[in-house]
Amino acid sequence: MTADLLADLLLLNAGQLCTIPPHNGGPQRGRALGDLGLIEGGALAIKDGLIVDVGPTRRLESHWQADAILDARGCLVTPGLVDPHTHLIWAGNRAEEFERRIAGATYQQIMAEGGGILHTMRATRAAGPDALAEKATVRLNTALAHGTTTLEIKTGYGLTADAEIAMLEAIALLSAQQPVRLVPTFLGAHAVPPEYRDDPDAYVAQVIDEMLPAVGAWKAQRWPGDLFCDVFCEDGAFTLEQTRRILQAARIAGFKIKIHVDEFKALGGTTLGIELDAVSLDHLDATSDAEIALLGHSNTVAVLLPLVPFNLGLTRFPVAQKFLDAGAIVALATDCNPGTAWCENLQLTMAVAERYLRLTPGQALVACTLNAACAIGLGDHVGSLQPGRAADAVIWDTDDYRELGYHFGVNLAQTVIIGGQVVFAARS
Repeated sequence: MTADLLADLLLLNAGQLCTIPPHNGGPQRGRALGDLGLIEGGALAIKDGLIVDVGPTRRLESHWQADAILDARGCLVTPGLVDPHTHLIWAGNRAEEFERRIAGATYQQIMAEGGGILHTMRATRAAGPDALAEKATVRLNTALAHGTTTLEIKTGYGLTADAEIAMLEAIALLSAQQPVRLVPTFLGAHAVPPEYRDDPDAYVAQVIDEMLPAVGAWKAQRWPGDLFCDVFCEDGAFTLEQTRRILQAARIAGFKIKIHVDEFKALGGTTLGIELDAVSLDHLDATSDAEIALLGHSNTVAVLLPLVPFNLGLTRFPVAQKFLDAGAIVALATDCNPGTAWCENLQLTMAVAERYLRLTPGQALVACTLNAACAIGLGDHVGSLQPGRAADAVIWDTDDYRELGYHFGVNLAQTVIIGGQVVFAARS
């Protein structure tokens, strides 16, 4: 048969092609997590930045001609990885705090002393958008080189309207200067700044009355896609009632909702998030069995962040098996940030999740692709190699998907493709 269809790019000869199929048009949930849609000897046809055909190499070669051919040479091919929870933009360094935690100080103790988030706040306030974007570019390039093609970035180290807008502007600069797909989240309620230490409700009022309108105006001028609003609902940060007030105002203003919940103590934020139809709830290290059951009956994604307890030297990790038993939608993220998880590498996230959360390699891969995309509202566009979706893919230096977590401490990403274009290629 003579090829009669024209593509821009044919990716051929994948030893394993993991297509990661949606289930019922959406994420893979509960014990169904881990369906890889694996095609041995698979191939992709790509045109105008989108996948137009998926199947065995022999069939695609016989039906398609292309301007360019990319031979995977028997290697593993997956969707590009999706990181749905990061704090990638910051200034300064908290290595001293890391050393103190190794010596026995707790995260909460350091935060109560004015360190932690507030330490990073002071350095970030002193930097402008250009400097913040420059520092974040290095981190983003590292994430890309490790296979991440879509990434969420939160504000939350400015804690004034002007400083939070400067962080959003840095996200816009990053988006314009490099190929990784970015999703911004406004996290003005990350911590109570020192000037409001004695009146946190007054800061909550500032977030609602000043910051949310300013961020909404910024979005109207500078950001065409969705913008999320997040709150750190935790002892020492924001109470359940303060969280409710902020997020109800954000919903009215047109923001999509996320919440940091149950990192150290369950305050009821998971129940609140489900009531507010949050797109995702993140951390969930201390979530009660009753609230896990609620998540299992909701469409809210449970984003688990295993690098945080790993980095903090804790023995309590999210109980992923309970989430799966409840039928919940489970995703993974790095939580890349300067205090509790300076790591841009989703490969390491999968490795830790497989060991400490007992996810299988297939479950971890879906949690870092399709389900992670659903956690940032992009589940119908990225995270799966299906016709009509963005042609974001990774060719890995292995022929077995299980090695992504099994062979840890090295970078297995060989070639990274975004929108049908090769944007990273490791040196041979």
